Amino acid sequence: MQTRAIQRGDSLYIYLTGELDEHSVAGARAEADGYIDRCAGLSRAVFNLAGVKFMDSTGIGFLIGRYKRLKKYGMGMFLENPNTGADKILQLSGLYSLMPKI
Repeated sequence: MQTRAIQRGDSLYIYLTGELDEHSVAGARAEADGYIDRCAGLSRAVFNLAGVKFMDSTGIGFLIGRYKRLKKYGMGMFLENPNTGADKILQLSGLYSLMPKI
């Protein structure tokens, strides 16, 4: 799993590429949390999932954990460009009610 982040205006964009599963989540978590901590005070974070090829329940846990961290900073969380498989998992899990798809 690769991550990169860009700040645009009052938003933090985090781009995820690869597989979001139990083998890659620890590194992705550390990197995403670092981006979030450095950009505390922005209004929102947008997680771009276009490059995520596979996501299982570990990926859902990853997203919920980042949502909680962002909430502590008063930042909103949004999801962008999930592929068809990830979109189905996110819809079925109800995550879009916490972190809307934009």
